[in-house]
Amino acid sequence: MAVSYYTAEGLKKLKDELNELRTKGRTDIAKQIAEARDKGDLSENAEYDAAKDAQGLLELKIAKLEVVVGDARVMDSSQIDLTKVSVLCTVKIKNVKSGMEMKYTLVAESEADLKSGKISVESPLGKGLLGKKIGEKAIVKAPAGDIEFEILEIGL
Repeated sequence: MAVSYYTAEGLKKLKDELNELRTKGRTDIAKQIAEARDKGDLSENAEYDAAKDAQGLLELKIAKLEVVVGDARVMDSSQIDLTKVSVLCTVKIKNVKSGMEMKYTLVAESEADLKSGKISVESPLGKGLLGKKIGEKAIVKAPAGDIEFEILEIGL
């Protein structure tokens, strides 16, 4: 897996989630397994099987999150090149066809929140904007067809 860049806040959320899964998540699963085991014959105990499956899924999620956290780096604003669109940049764009202007901050997938103007660098719009400079056009593939955006501003 490649290195992913996060804000300090985003990385803290990931670490908090990992800690929650390691502690409370594992404890809850252990209780479910113990309760199911107490109900008798394990060979015909669907509740026990379900709890063991849930345990396997939890451990898989923990392992994946450990890799993400291990490969995560905090990006500070002094490292951002404002000559082109990159992760953690705020970019003002204009839909060439409609003239509508929008402002978005490009973030890691786990930090994306459209309501607060944060879009993932993995999204079609994020991918289309990455690497573009002010004045350049970005063509984004959308279900309704290609949409052309002009880069108006790049900032923090």
